[in-house]
Amino acid sequence: MTDKETIHTNAAPAAIGPYSQAVKTGSLVFLSGQIPLVPETMEIREGGIDAQTHQVFKNLSAVAEASNSSLNDAVKLTIYLVDLADFAVVNGIMAEYFSEPYPARATVQVSALPKDVSVEVDAVLAL
Repeated sequence: MTDKETIHTNAAPAAIGPYSQAVKTGSLVFLSGQIPLVPETMEIREGGIDAQTHQVFKNLSAVAEASNSSLNDAVKLTIYLVDLADFAVVNGIMAEYFSEPYPARATVQVSALPKDVSVEVDAVLAL
């Protein structure tokens, strides 16, 4: 059986369901999808796709830091967008949080996301 360690930080939104913010097993950390919730208020970040995307990456960064890592250790991301027209904006913002070599990534358009947000991102980190 594989050892699993749950990761939690108050610097990121609390889980809004029966899941962990992240789970570490071996040298991998699996970060749950983050939506643009402000951790202190658990309210959606005001503003458009720009503000929401920045909040998502700040949340992911906080969870990565709680695992003694950083977003620079990301090897895989999945970005969920309600509107693929936001793809270029999200790309530009992502470049502010990551440096080369960039993680592998998939971006998919979905019909809806929790709390009616525009973007959600999950990640896998390699320690």
